[in-house]
Amino acid sequence: MSPEEVKKKIVKLRQEIEQHNHNYYKLNQPTITDFEFDILMSDLIALENKFPQFSDPNSPTQRVGSDISREFEQVLHQYPMLSLANSYSDTEVTEFVQRVEKFSGEQPDYVCELKLDGTSISLTYREGELLRAVTRGDGEKGDDVTANVRTIRSIPMKLQGNFPANFEIRGEIVMPFAIFEILNRERTEKGEQLFANPRNAASGTLKMQNSSVVASRRLDAYFYYVLGENLPADGHFELLEEAAKWGFQISPHKKKCRNVEDILEYLSIWDQKREELPFATDGVVIKVNSKRVQEELGFTAKSPRWAIAYKFKAERVASKLLSVDFQVGRTGAVTPVANLEPVQLGGTVVRRASLHNADIIENLGLHSYDTVFVEKGGEIIPKIVGVDTSKRDPEATAIQFILHCPECGTLLVREEGEAAWYCPNEDECPPLIKGKIEHFISRKAMDVDGLGSETIDLLFQQGLVRNVADLYTLQKEQLVSLERMGEKSAERILDGLKNSMEIPFERVLFALGIRYVGETVAKKLARGIGSVEALKVASLEQLVAVDEIGAKIAESILSWFGKEQHLLLIERLGNVPLKLEAENRQTEGATEKLKGLTFVISGTFQNYSRDGLKADIELHGGKNVSSISAKTSYLIAGENIGPSKLEKATALKIPIITEETYRQLTD
Repeated sequence: MSPEEVKKKIVKLRQEIEQHNHNYYKLNQPTITDFEFDILMSDLIALENKFPQFSDPNSPTQRVGSDISREFEQVLHQYPMLSLANSYSDTEVTEFVQRVEKFSGEQPDYVCELKLDGTSISLTYREGELLRAVTRGDGEKGDDVTANVRTIRSIPMKLQGNFPANFEIRGEIVMPFAIFEILNRERTEKGEQLFANPRNAASGTLKMQNSSVVASRRLDAYFYYVLGENLPADGHFELLEEAAKWGFQISPHKKKCRNVEDILEYLSIWDQKREELPFATDGVVIKVNSKRVQEELGFTAKSPRWAIAYKFKAERVASKLLSVDFQVGRTGAVTPVANLEPVQLGGTVVRRASLHNADIIENLGLHSYDTVFVEKGGEIIPKIVGVDTSKRDPEATAIQFILHCPECGTLLVREEGEAAWYCPNEDECPPLIKGKIEHFISRKAMDVDGLGSETIDLLFQQGLVRNVADLYTLQKEQLVSLERMGEKSAERILDGLKNSMEIPFERVLFALGIRYVGETVAKKLARGIGSVEALKVASLEQLVAVDEIGAKIAESILSWFGKEQHLLLIERLGNVPLKLEAENRQTEGATEKLKGLTFVISGTFQNYSRDGLKADIELHGGKNVSSISAKTSYLIAGENIGPSKLEKATALKIPIITEETYRQLTD
């Protein structure tokens, strides 16, 4: 075949496969068998491999995923992803409708939609093709998970019909109950920790580094919000109807309501029928239909005034307590988990429920083999909320919280004012060791590309890594020999470790994981003390003399540097070499022109990165804060500024300045 003939055949196969995907996932009307579909896919894969010049990131072959690990890039949302205000009663819903009608001066239509319990996603399409998929993140920016989203077969990579040239659509990625049960059965057989619920499973899967594993977990997606310019309708309901024509999976259970009576009827129906759904839902979202009215109503500091989330009442069932396990988290906190007789609750089979901490066990008066009441509240995580003492065996013994760490045997500690018991054996207890390493490689610390929690766990199991210094002794041959680790992945990890040698001292200090030494404290110490060598010999008085360092933080630092194994660790990291001393350039140009002033920054800037602007503020003695309050001195506004911050600053009469005005403050 000529290249032109090959290209035509590839395009035809892609179109045919996409149509079959549409028939199967959206229409639920497959027209060919799975075997026939696999043959078509195999033919397309073979042609694309033989003729890579015709590759396309939106080809249906990309849905199988890749085994190449990649860190997620942070992407600024064009439209901030705000949260919704919650309501829990008919009265609160009625009050919402009354507020809308009072402020808008009219009686608009409303749309009721089931509130799916998964993980939020925002997709951007250009000329009918998927361009980017971004998680909610902090509402202003999120992680680019496009490679993983391409593996979800119910998400169209190429649209049909008459769609806008550029738009964004938001939805919820979910794991159906049936898939969740299969996944947890497989994890039980492998002796792996079970997922708590479908939402956690969906969220964790979407953030995995290996998109081929994402593909195997068969996530699903439903969409509920279209944004952009020149959209084909003013009504939210009508836009969703159009989006369905373009190829998006829209919940068939949405309903347009004329008044509060219609809304309350919808809530009543779905409070009963939600157990019939194949996926988790924890409420209903009620929105004003007209986008014109939405714009008139605007936003509060945290949420839109034109929408509200109604949360269903918690479901409760009875089950028998079989035993209690005690799990050690990455920070050392010990959490009791109840093992129950399997019971149906909210569409899933519940076998385990969190008991949170020792106080909960004591307050419940929990005894062995008690009949307990289990709820899934708004957060869906099963929890024990009561005990049926009338069914208790008179010989039953009270459940006691353990005294020693179940992982390493160390005596647990509990600090005054804290609910949790901790394992203090931070340098030898396996979960704590792995937690420290994960913190060390994280983006805000050493930012080691290619490493994630699964790889860290594997390195630990193989005995290759026991502390963060061991990372820098890893060899390519050791990495390549690991399960699911290829040469490219190994090289990426080694390059990431090499690049981390350029990370400045304050981030190295933060990466060490000294208790109470967060990002801000690490910067203050780097500026005030200057080096690890100086910290090793610093007195309590010298430490508390540093801005924002109190006695509690100072004592934690002294305790950390007082351990011989930590001094050996520092010595090894110095031999790597990592930067263990503040560089002169960090204090060049330092002034106190902004001393006593606090700043919030929002948006994107022409002459600064966000981190660069924050560093400049601190260089001149100012302080960065993340949220606006009456004590904020200035909001520095860039392009695409978050509307909630803008509105709150205006309401509190906080001065709003541009980056040019900011530069005048420091000139």
